[in-house]
Amino acid sequence: MPSVHEPSSLAFFLQVGISVFVTGGIGGVHRNGENTLDISSDLTELGRTPICVVSAGVKSILDIPKTLEYLETQGVCVAAYKTDDFPAFYSEKSGCKFLAAIKEANRRLDLRTGILIGIPIPKQHSVTGNVIDSAIQTALREARMLVLNKVIDIALVKNNAVLGAQIAASLAQIQDNDQQKDKGSKSEANDS
Repeated sequence: MPSVHEPSSLAFFLQVGISVFVTGGIGGVHRNGENTLDISSDLTELGRTPICVVSAGVKSILDIPKTLEYLETQGVCVAAYKTDDFPAFYSEKSGCKFLAAIKEANRRLDLRTGILIGIPIPKQHSVTGNVIDSAIQTALREARMLVLNKVIDIALVKNNAVLGAQIAASLAQIQDNDQQKDKGSKSEANDS
């Protein structure tokens, strides 16, 4: 997300008309979070800001199932694109199954909550869960920030940006069509 320490960025994006935001991966509930209560504040912000976030999923170093559960508690709609298994940042699958397509329905229903759409990393860049888990356990012993700095991968950001642009363009077209319909209805009413 924009920054784990600046969740207000999402509200700012919405104020300037940005309704689809693309990022590499989102923060979440840290491993052992049920004891430490270490939960990224951007999850709470996503629960109260009606913006669509496209990402490669929850960062692998975090507790993905607990993060998805927390997002559900916050009322955030979570969907996966072209898969029935929520992506795990550097792996195509996390073991958490979801599927939906809903940004415009969220807006029309005036739900006022965010949407997280996970898009799997391209197959040629995917790493299996066992490899990731082993690397994470080793890295956690070294340092959490070192892991985050080592796992930056531009391929997933590019992949996320393509989908984010498609969603934003489609949303703009839907909203433009709605405005045209509204103008037509008002014109007919004035003619009566």
